[in-house]
Amino acid sequence: MELRQLHYFVKVARKQHVTQAAEELHVAQSAVSRQIHQLEEELGVDLFQQKGRNLQLTPVGKLFLTRVEGILADLQRSVHEIHEFLDPELGEIRLGFPHSLGIHLIPSVVSQFRKNHPNVKFRFKQGMYNTLLKDVMEGEVDLAFISPSPDKHEFVTSEHMLTEELFAIMPSNHPLAGCESIRLDQLKDESFVLFREGYSLRPIVWNACLKAGFTPIIGFEGEETDTIRGLVAAGMGVSLLPGMALFETSSLQPVKVKVSEPNVTRSIGVIRRSNEDLPLVADVFHKFLLDYFKELK
Repeated sequence: MELRQLHYFVKVARKQHVTQAAEELHVAQSAVSRQIHQLEEELGVDLFQQKGRNLQLTPVGKLFLTRVEGILADLQRSVHEIHEFLDPELGEIRLGFPHSLGIHLIPSVVSQFRKNHPNVKFRFKQGMYNTLLKDVMEGEVDLAFISPSPDKHEFVTSEHMLTEELFAIMPSNHPLAGCESIRLDQLKDESFVLFREGYSLRPIVWNACLKAGFTPIIGFEGEETDTIRGLVAAGMGVSLLPGMALFETSSLQPVKVKVSEPNVTRSIGVIRRSNEDLPLVADVFHKFLLDYFKELK
């Protein structure tokens, strides 16, 4: 079985037509037909069946296509990794992060890194806490910012980067909007705008309210910091958000007030797969992150 046969097979399977596949491969139609025939003879099965003027995969052909596409993708990744090894400045970093860090932190970190590594590419993927863990474990991303930073995990290694304060936010006409700081229990009778279940900021806010002696009244739930901030600014309730999520992105902005009691913070870390070396370009970025956040402390 030759690699050329696998490429021809995938192309015919996608085009469902030998002539069209041959045109895209820039080879003779007879060469494509011959390679497919030899592949079927070696496997001892029919991979295609005629349907009108087109070719259709047989059930076993569909199974074979799934496996072959995976093999060719792994091969392409291997070639890419070799190129990265030879020149990490031409590599790509696959980075995951929660939405709340995409407003300010990620753009700041990436722009700073690219000052000295202008040719490095980034592929970003946003997600919730459990999604980011899964993406790292399954190799969808090389590194992921995550909050809270897990203390121990069987499959990922976590390194703490920074601790961020959360502020109370409220409409500009709220009675407490002019205060320099407040106690969280001063909001016990207010309607809260919270992230829905599954977002890491929700339990942080919920537990802070419990610590202050009350259970928050949920008025609205959202999935993005822009939504939370906008609903609060529009007078739909109050909430708590980290400072990095409060950079102005529209004319409608809530007022932020420091919470003096209890002190509400979130930890932010970077995770990677345990017992596995990072691709060279991702390792360069990882070392940059350690230095970058060390200087901020």
